[in-house]
Amino acid sequence: MKAARFHGKGDLRVEEVAEPKPGPGQVKLRNAFAGICGSDLHFYFFPESLPFDPSEPHPLTGAALPQILGHEFSGTVVEVGEGVEDVRVGDRAAVYPLAVSCGECAACRRGLPFSCRLMGALGSNVDGGGLAEYTVCDASKAHVLPDGVDLRTGALVEPMAVGWHAVSRSGVEAGGSALVAGAGPIGIGTWFALKARGVENVLVSEPSADRRALMSALGARVVDPVNEDLAAAIAELTDGAGVDVAVDAAGAGPAITSAVAGLVPGGRLVVAALHEHPMDFQPTQLMMGETDIVGAVGYRPEEFDAVIAAMADGFYDTTGWVSELPLEGVVDALHALRDGVGAKVLLRVG
Repeated sequence: MKAARFHGKGDLRVEEVAEPKPGPGQVKLRNAFAGICGSDLHFYFFPESLPFDPSEPHPLTGAALPQILGHEFSGTVVEVGEGVEDVRVGDRAAVYPLAVSCGECAACRRGLPFSCRLMGALGSNVDGGGLAEYTVCDASKAHVLPDGVDLRTGALVEPMAVGWHAVSRSGVEAGGSALVAGAGPIGIGTWFALKARGVENVLVSEPSADRRALMSALGARVVDPVNEDLAAAIAELTDGAGVDVAVDAAGAGPAITSAVAGLVPGGRLVVAALHEHPMDFQPTQLMMGETDIVGAVGYRPEEFDAVIAAMADGFYDTTGWVSELPLEGVVDALHALRDGVGAKVLLRVG
């Protein structure tokens, strides 16, 4: 079968590899679509910024380079292993990619497997990702899609769940206000999650004109933080009070500082983006505003299912911001996304 395998920094190849077979408790999927994540860009261009070393074998699974990337994917079950009862051949599913965590560290004991330093996810630091024609995973990771959610939309469940979890971490309630910094896929997912949870008063800050246009077409209120007055836009949105919450989906230092400045006293900033570089920051802002800053990484299984349910209820619209390419176009897509062209690319892998 064809698969996109990561060999090292700047080295991703579409190659022929052996087709996997399911073991006990596993299912085999014929993949349909796989998305490119911001973390895939970090893998390819700047792996030294990751919280783990992809060049080292995974300590729990032994997975080592080269390995198949892609942790945002959907497919159809074509084979089930011994003991599988809840998933059947023919089911369409989105894959919950968290594969392993140690189960013993402080993060795991507190129910935070995505914060485990040994966490491994399919297509990230554990081989067997979705940028391949077939993938094997534990049956429990195959979240079956209802009739109203197609495989194309199903491949978006994972990135949309990141935004859903960020909103959960924000604590914002229906009727509140929010700033989303960054209109890449996680920012878009955060905007959809806010809308689905009754938060209508939302401003999206994005320096890219193309991405602002995409968000405007979806119905979002947008602002250019470079050439326009972000503080004035926030004041207009909130009658001068400041937003209840802000979500950093940009991964850039200025997004953090401007978001904190735009919060209402007692507001909360959620950092949901990987940052390649450190930043300077004035903590007195936090003290004077009694501001909370929290991180958000990954999502819980129930949040994965909540996104699927919201998709079935019509809260997600892929118009304009999702494009498709064949698997062979993966490297070109990485470079285009790195340059800020487009928003979400799905690779047709089936």
